[in-house]
Amino acid sequence: MDGDTLYSIGELARRTGLTVKTIRFYSDRGIVAPTDRSPAGYRLYSIDAVARLDLVRTLRELGLDLPTIRKVVDRELSLPEVAAAHAEALAAQIGVLRMRRAVLMTVAERGSTPEETELMHRLAKLSEDERRRLIGDFLDAVFGGFHAAPAFAGVMRSMTPDLPDNSEAEQVQAWVELAEMSLDPGFRAVMRRMAEDLAAEQTRRDMTGPRRDIAAVVRDQVGPALAAGIDPASPQADPIVAAFTAHCAHFLGRPDDVEFRRRLATRLESVSDPRRERYLQLLAVVNGWPPPESLAPVFDWSVQALRVRTQR
Repeated sequence: MDGDTLYSIGELARRTGLTVKTIRFYSDRGIVAPTDRSPAGYRLYSIDAVARLDLVRTLRELGLDLPTIRKVVDRELSLPEVAAAHAEALAAQIGVLRMRRAVLMTVAERGSTPEETELMHRLAKLSEDERRRLIGDFLDAVFGGFHAAPAFAGVMRSMTPDLPDNSEAEQVQAWVELAEMSLDPGFRAVMRRMAEDLAAEQTRRDMTGPRRDIAAVVRDQVGPALAAGIDPASPQADPIVAAFTAHCAHFLGRPDDVEFRRRLATRLESVSDPRRERYLQLLAVVNGWPPPESLAPVFDWSVQALRVRTQR
C-alpha cells in the first residue's frame, strides 16, 4: 500500500469497519485528524489513520475515556501505564460487582427482609481493615482472657477468615454470611461457652499426655461404631461408651461416674451446635480451604448414648 495515498472518510470507514459518523466524531475531537482536504473540502486521511482508529476502537472497548485515548494516541501518555491504571480500576469495579452479586444471591436464597438486606450490603462493602476489626471484635468476645494461652493462639488463627482481593463470588457470599453470624449475640455466647470449656480442659487434664481436645477423642472413639451402624441405645454400644467416657474422664482428671457422663453429654451438645459447624464451613470457603469434616453425626450418636445411660 502506498504510504502517500490519501483516503476519504468513506474509504476509511470501509477499511476499519467503523461508521462514517463515528470517524467524523473522532476527527472532530482531534483524535484522528485529517491529513489534508480535497478541492471540494472533504477530509482526507493517511494510512496512519487506519492504525490510530484500530487502537482507538480497542481502547474504547476496554472502557477508556476519550481524553485519555487522545493522550495515548498522541503519545502524551504511555500505553502500558494507562493499561495498568485502567486494569487496577477495573479490578476494583469487579470486586464491587462481586460483593453486590453475593448480597443479591443471599437475598434471593434466604428471602431476607429489607433490614437484613441492608446489613448484608454494609458487610459486603467493608474494607479489609474494617473486616479485620469486625472479626477481631468477634474473636475477642469469644476468646477474651485466654489470648495468652498457647493453645488458643492456634485456635484463633484457625477461626480467622481472610477474604482475598481476587475473591470469587462464592467466597464473598460466604464472607457476608460469616460476618453476619459473628455479630449474632447468641452465636457469640455459644462460642464463648465452648472456649471456656476448652480452657477448663486445658487446666484439668494431665499436661504430660497428648494435647487433644474432647471432640477429637470422641471422634476417634465413636467414629468406628457409627460407621458400623451400631445403635447408640443398644447393648453393643456399652463397651464403646465405656471406652470413650473412661478416656475423657482420664483426660480431664475426673471420675467416670453418672454426673461426669451427664456433663459430658452437655459439653458435646454444645460443641455440636450447628452454628459452629456452619461457621467452619463458611470459613473454609472464604479461605479457600478443603471442606471441614462434619462431626455432627459422631456427637449426636455420643449424646444419645450418654443420655440413655444416665437416665436409667
